[in-house]
Amino acid sequence: MEEIAKALRDLDEKKVLALVEEALANGIPPVQIVEACNQGMTEVGDLFAAGKYFISQLLFSAEILKSVMNRLDPILENGEKKDSEGKVILGTVKGDIHDIGKNIVSTLLRGAGFEVIDLGVDVPAERFVSKAKETGAKVIGLSALLNFTYPEMKNVVDAVSSAGIRNEVRIVIGGAPVNEQVREFTGADFYAEDAVAGVRICKSIYR
Repeated sequence: MEEIAKALRDLDEKKVLALVEEALANGIPPVQIVEACNQGMTEVGDLFAAGKYFISQLLFSAEILKSVMNRLDPILENGEKKDSEGKVILGTVKGDIHDIGKNIVSTLLRGAGFEVIDLGVDVPAERFVSKAKETGAKVIGLSALLNFTYPEMKNVVDAVSSAGIRNEVRIVIGGAPVNEQVREFTGADFYAEDAVAGVRICKSIYR
């Protein structure tokens, strides 16, 4: 798994895909492969923050990750079917159109038995509220990659409160620039540091 993370960090697409195939052939669970990719993406982000990688490398790492997920999605989604673990609403907040992280969370949640209502990208606060009322979902997951959308995350939390359903819904936020301080600012219930953590949080909410 460390080799996959390192290859992704080094932007070696052929090696990443070859290692993923090798891991699958050896019976490594897809979720563990995703965790390794998350680690690699974190390291890419660190290199970008340090000025050693540029936007082009950041975008290329996302394309490599997309290729990996295209390979893993069918396996994750075709896992053993069972009764729904619960409903989760996902969306990238208004003003942001990035969806790679959200899509990974969606795939893992479905693989874990959740019913996912994916609202897509650039989603206004009212849409999250109306869908929560319509479906009775206990979890709303907010994704963002742009730090200037933090206030929009707060708008969603406030809108849920104004609608009178705040006690019935738990709000989880995530995305590359998001941290615990952002969670405090927005008033969300949980901060998920990565996709796997997001699934773990959703499981804890429905238990």
